[in-house]
Amino acid sequence: MTEKTDLVAGGSDGEVVWERWQKKRVFVRALEGTYGELVSELFEQPRIYRTPDMEWKGGPQNFGKKVINPQAAKVSQSIETHIDVYAPGGYGQKHGHMNSAVFFVLKGKGYDVHDGRRIDWEAGDALIVENGCVHQHFNSDPDGESIVLIMKAKPLFLFMHMIFQKMVDYPPKTPVPGHEDYVPPTNI
Repeated sequence: MTEKTDLVAGGSDGEVVWERWQKKRVFVRALEGTYGELVSELFEQPRIYRTPDMEWKGGPQNFGKKVINPQAAKVSQSIETHIDVYAPGGYGQKHGHMNSAVFFVLKGKGYDVHDGRRIDWEAGDALIVENGCVHQHFNSDPDGESIVLIMKAKPLFLFMHMIFQKMVDYPPKTPVPGHEDYVPPTNI
């Protein structure tokens, strides 16, 4: 395992896969205790989550940070938010899931492929990934990174047993040629 990746040995064929898709996670937390205890605990939770203090996972073309989700923030039970960064010319996994998502572009330009249809985007755009769509994100800038904020109600969908999520193709295991030393920004 390198500092830039969370790749680990995976399937029976020894293929390298992303750890976050292979390990057990908390998708919906139990709400246990008295009503008064739950309310008190909710009011004690932080309201600011500083992303520079969070660790980037993934690589070498696509990195991500979990920002707010039921695993990390007790104040949020029904929403998940994370930041993804794509190296210059990089791209992420091809996948599908039941929940819709809002993909807000903070920096860069690129395109998505949704069920075979190309959709171009750039900084300032908000893109909707509709329910059940097989999709993939691409950074089309050969010289600059793309940074996106992804918001979705995935925990709520999972709670309703709408749990379909499928990895079609894992993210690339090799860096973009010419960007072998790319690392995501430290100020985000």
